Amino acid sequence: MTAIADIDVAAAPRSARGATLDRAFEILCFSAATFLLTALGGIVISLVIGGWPAIAKFGPAFLISAEWDPVQEVYGAAGAVTGTLITAALALAFAVPLSFAIAIFLVELCPPILRRPIGTAVELLAGIPSIVYGMWGLFVFAPWFAQHIQVPIMMSAKPGSLLATLTSGIPNGSGIFTASVILAIMVLPFIAATMRELLNTIPPTVRESAYGLGSTTFEVIRKVSLPYVRTGAIGAVMLGLGRALGETMAVTFVIGNSHGFPTSLFAPGSTIASTIANEFTEATGALHVSSLILLGLVLFIITFAVLAMARLLIGRQANL
Repeated sequence: MTAIADIDVAAAPRSARGATLDRAFEILCFSAATFLLTALGGIVISLVIGGWPAIAKFGPAFLISAEWDPVQEVYGAAGAVTGTLITAALALAFAVPLSFAIAIFLVELCPPILRRPIGTAVELLAGIPSIVYGMWGLFVFAPWFAQHIQVPIMMSAKPGSLLATLTSGIPNGSGIFTASVILAIMVLPFIAATMRELLNTIPPTVRESAYGLGSTTFEVIRKVSLPYVRTGAIGAVMLGLGRALGETMAVTFVIGNSHGFPTSLFAPGSTIASTIANEFTEATGALHVSSLILLGLVLFIITFAVLAMARLLIGRQANL
C-alpha cells in the first residue's frame, strides 16, 4: 500500500506538468495560426489601401483595358492579366505530361541503378534560382529558339493562315511562347517530385494484384496507379500553377515586356509579376504606384481563386 501511495504522489506532479506543457503547446499553435491569418489579412488590407486611388479613378475599367501609359497616367491590367494566364496555361500544358511521365518512369519503369541519379537531378532542378533560368533563357535558349524554330516556322507559314497568325512577331526569340517554355522547365520538377512521392505511397500489393490479373504495365498505370493518386495529382498540378502564376524574374527576362494584348504566341507580352518588377522602382507618380499595387491585389485574387478551385476539385474527388 505504501508503495502504491508513493507512486500516486510521484505521478501527480508529473501529470500536472504534462497538463501545463500541453496547454502551453496549444496556445503556441493557436498563436502561430492566428499570426498567419493576421499577416494574410494585413497583406490584403495593405494592397486594398495602396491600390485604392487606382480603384477610385479607373474602377472596373482597370481590368478590361490594356492601355498602360505612365505619361498620360492611364493604366489598365488586361494585358498583364492575359499574359499571366496564357503563360501559366501553356507552361502547365508543357510541364504536366512530362512531369507525369518522369514520375511514372522513376517509380514504375526505371532500373534501380538509375532511379537515384535521375531523382536527384529532378530535385536539383527545383533548387535552381529563378534568375538563373531567366539568364539561361535570355542568352542561350532565346537565340537558339529564334534561329532554329521561330524563323523556320514563320517562313514556312502561308500568309493569312492560322499558323501565320499564331506565329507572327519579331523573330528575336523573346515572347509569350519562350516565357511559357521557361516556366514549364521551372514548374516541371515540382510536379514531378510530388507525383513521384504520391506514386510511392501506393501499396505494392495493389500493383501486384493488377499484374496478377493479367494487366499490362500501361493498364496498371492508367487504371490503378493514376486513379489511386488522383486527388494528390490535382494538388501537384495546382502547386505548379501557383508557381507559374507568381514567377517574376525568369519571365521578365524573356517575355518582351509589352503592355498590350499579345497578338500571337511569338509576340512580346507581359505578366502581372513582370510588370511590377519592371516599373515599381521607377514609378514616381502616386497613381502609378497605386496601379502597380492594385496589380498585386489582382494577382493575389487570381492565386486565391486558383487555390479555392483546387480545394473544390480535391473535395469532389475525395467524395467519389
